[in-house]
Amino acid sequence: MTVTAWIVLAVVAALVVWAIAVYNRLVQLRNRIANAFGQIDVQLKRRYDLVPNLVEVARGYLAHEAATLEAVIQARSL
Repeated sequence: MTVTAWIVLAVVAALVVWAIAVYNRLVQLRNRIANAFGQIDVQLKRRYDLVPNLVEVARGYLAHEAATLEAVIQARSL
């Protein structure tokens, strides 16, 4: 083989290695994106599950606040 053939072979080999590296990087990025979307889904589900609890706490506090307001009004009118 001539020197030119070796150079061409080396360039082709380098291009193949580069293409494999790029492909592996793209697969890695695709997997990271899928994982990130999964984490978003988990957080949205968690938030969806916590909203009813927050509503119940607010309703309970509303009753307490109304009772406190009534007590303050009664105390002021004395």
